[in-house]
This record gives sequence, C-alpha cells and structure tokens, in this order.
Amino acid sequence: METFCRNRAKKTALLFILLTFPAVVFAQDSITRPQNDFWQRTQIGGGVGLSVGSGYTDILVAPSGIYNFNQYVAAGIGLQGSYVRAKNAYESYIYGGSLIGLFAPIEQVQVSVELEELRVNTRYSANIYTDPYYADNDFESDFWNTALYVGAGYRVENVTIGVRYNLLYDRNKSVYSEPFMPFIRAYF
Repeated sequence: METFCRNRAKKTALLFILLTFPAVVFAQDSITRPQNDFWQRTQIGGGVGLSVGSGYTDILVAPSGIYNFNQYVAAGIGLQGSYVRAKNAYESYIYGGSLIGLFAPIEQVQVSVELEELRVNTRYSANIYTDPYYADNDFESDFWNTALYVGAGYRVENVTIGVRYNLLYDRNKSVYSEPFMPFIRAYF
C-alpha cells in the first residue's frame, strides 16, 4: 500500500508539473519578450518611371524599403532597373542597388546619404555617326557606376521633395549627365 501511495504521489506530482510548466513558460514569454515591431517601423516605397516618344523609350522600376530606428533616423536598401532606347542610336540596360541613410533633424527637413552601385550595359549603333571609321562598327560600353549622394529635401508626412548631389561624379564615366539630381521620395 505504501508503494502504491508513493507511485500515486509521483504520478500526481508529475501530472501537476506537466500541466503547470507550459503556463509558467508562456507567462514568462509574454512578460520578458518585447513585441516585434519590425513591420510597424518598416516602410516600402520607391519610384516608377515611363517616358516614351518618337523613337525613344525609357522605363524605370526602383523599389526600396527603409527601417525607422526612431523619429529622426532611418536606413534602408533599394533596387533599380531601367531600360532606355533611342531608335537607331543606342540601347541601354541599367540595374543595381543602393543603401540609404535618412536623418530628419526637424519634421519638415530630411537629409540623406545614399550609396548607389549600378551596372550599365549600353550598345551604341553606328548609324548615329557620320565618320566613315564608325560606319560599320557598333560598339558597347559595359561598366559599373558608383555614386555617393548627399541630399536634402522638404518633407510632408511620407513624401520628400528635394535635391541630391553625387560626390563621386565623373563626367566621362557616369550614367547621369549632371551631379545634381532632383528627387521625389515616398514611403508608405
């Protein structure tokens, strides 16, 4: 009878531990683990562009996302892909990515730093040259374009309008014709 009572007591204690242990674990989990607010601090945005004309096409898709560390500082990444074609002149594929840092010292002002790395593949048509040397020679230009932008803009809620400047601008080897570039940035 004594062993029966001991076995019954062990079984009861084991059952009690098994039933209460998950409640203790879940209670500790909800007390010590902070709420995951990653997605509440993340914003998605980017740009889309389309320009078409007589013999000219320019298509741009540039999604990006940022993470707001607080109301003043955010950082993120972006992708970019574009296709540009001028009939009988050139065709270009540009693709790459960027890292961006944003700082808002006051609510209406946003300062940015952006490192952009783009691969440029352009094919030039010989039809655009009158020089006989180039008449039968189409040629290609493939290179990486690195840009380091600093910028500032006026911000209203999720939209910022401003200008940025490429500190690494090289007139002879750049995707863009000028180091200054206006922008409209929107994140939702």
